[in-house]
Amino acid sequence: METEVAKKLFTVEEYHRMGEAGIFHPEARLELIEGEIIEMSPVGDRHIGCVNRANALFSARLAGKVVVSVQNPVRLSRYTEPQPDILLARPREDYYGGKRISPEDTLLVIEISDTTLRYDRNRKMPLYAKSGVSEVWIENLQEDLILVYRKPGPETYSTSLTFHRGELISLAAFPEVLFKIEELLG
Repeated sequence: METEVAKKLFTVEEYHRMGEAGIFHPEARLELIEGEIIEMSPVGDRHIGCVNRANALFSARLAGKVVVSVQNPVRLSRYTEPQPDILLARPREDYYGGKRISPEDTLLVIEISDTTLRYDRNRKMPLYAKSGVSEVWIENLQEDLILVYRKPGPETYSTSLTFHRGELISLAAFPEVLFKIEELLG
């Protein structure tokens, strides 16, 4: 008789308890995806610049309209809590210090992808859609463009758009606030 090998999937609560117990190195870049603890790729200089640039742009142009969350977790399900590069959330007085950001709070997720494009698009995008995150942008640094996904469904987004340098982009939630693609990509 052959024995089945079972994989242990962790809940968000178990993952947090492990962190509180000091199981993870304090500097470790980890996220919980479908119950698996995933070590995130090291970030390059351009990636860092894009995160800082997006933080500055959104903080200035959407001041008072959003909370800009940088590389902080969003709980998508019992087993999934990624840490997107940028997340724009609905304003709240406590700035989410009392309760984590949820998909319902989320206006936009931005993943900045240099070496992680396939992973972000094939593994994380369906999870954002399934949880109801209304809009996701992937800054594709390899091809120097921004992929926009809107209208989430059970497995994917029904609307996908591609923006190149020289074009303008806006959030569905704030169509009047325009950004040049080169402002975001650098």
